[in-house]
Amino acid sequence: MLNFAVGPVMSSEEVRAIGAEQVPYFRTAEFSAVMLENEKLVLKFAKAPEGSRVVFLTGSGTSAMEASVMHTLTPEDKALVVNGGSFGHRFVQMLELHEIPHTEIKMPMGKGLTAEMLAPYENQGYTAFLVNIDETSTGVLYDIDLIGDFCRRNNIYLIVDAISAFFTDPLDMTARGIDLMLTGSQKALACPPGVALIVLAPRALERVEKGKTKCMYLDLKDALKNGERGQTPFTPAVGTLRQINARLRQIDRAGGVDAEIARIAGLAAYFRAQIKDLPFELVSESPTNAVTPLHPTTAKAYDIFTILKDEYGIWICPNGGEMRDTVFRVGHIGDLHESDYDTLIAAFKDLQKRGII
Repeated sequence: MLNFAVGPVMSSEEVRAIGAEQVPYFRTAEFSAVMLENEKLVLKFAKAPEGSRVVFLTGSGTSAMEASVMHTLTPEDKALVVNGGSFGHRFVQMLELHEIPHTEIKMPMGKGLTAEMLAPYENQGYTAFLVNIDETSTGVLYDIDLIGDFCRRNNIYLIVDAISAFFTDPLDMTARGIDLMLTGSQKALACPPGVALIVLAPRALERVEKGKTKCMYLDLKDALKNGERGQTPFTPAVGTLRQINARLRQIDRAGGVDAEIARIAGLAAYFRAQIKDLPFELVSESPTNAVTPLHPTTAKAYDIFTILKDEYGIWICPNGGEMRDTVFRVGHIGDLHESDYDTLIAAFKDLQKRGII
């Protein structure tokens, strides 16, 4: 199998080897050391402010999204939320569920956020801003410089879902004033799914501390307290956390976050250059390095996904809902190389030769 999806993605041999080992007992000094190193490296790669912390939740990225909303926002907030696709809509659903007053910035598919779009919300008493900085369903990367400056001017608490953007596009928490950033194990960390990470800057930590917790499993106060000694309140995904440690060390050895971003950007550029003569249109006007969303002009997107999977052993990433037949996505994260894209391009050209696309 050759996997160009955007999560789970291809893992390195080193990471896969850990997955084949017996899972050790975790209430030990050895596992605590692994977890403390995980936190240290994530803070380093996120370029987090002094005094920041990391929480590791056993759950999908959605668990981190919901924990962030329920523990750092209250009905006294007035939130702005960017909704440009499936994952922006998920934030909207959570704000509704937890009764957080909010205004939705509804984005056209594939379009980037502009200063003109934010202008009506200047000095309007907003206290929080939520954005999926890489709207993975459409491959749009929103302008974090623009958003960060807007939030600073208006003293707005900034939550950034970087589930697909961490390690794929520049994201400096300190420079951009990001108060809370979240990501997941199955994206550019290239580990199995099941662990969500929340990076909390001091202002987010203050909100957690002041808040009233009404959830046991996603209790961030409890998670932070246990994290001081390199532990978690409940049994975590021990094997995946060990794999995350190996992956973080791997990135550190290879030059750190900036080198990893450059590697992924190179793969994205290579692929996009190779498809210029194929019957596909780029969907995003401000594409992320993580994924290339494509609109096939001569076939249905889901049919292409199915044929590649069943006949070629290649996975691309389909979409659901209204985009099921109009957009598929090709990821650039995980253990992928230019030669892998040569294989995918050859398959596309074979489909073209067969009259399928």
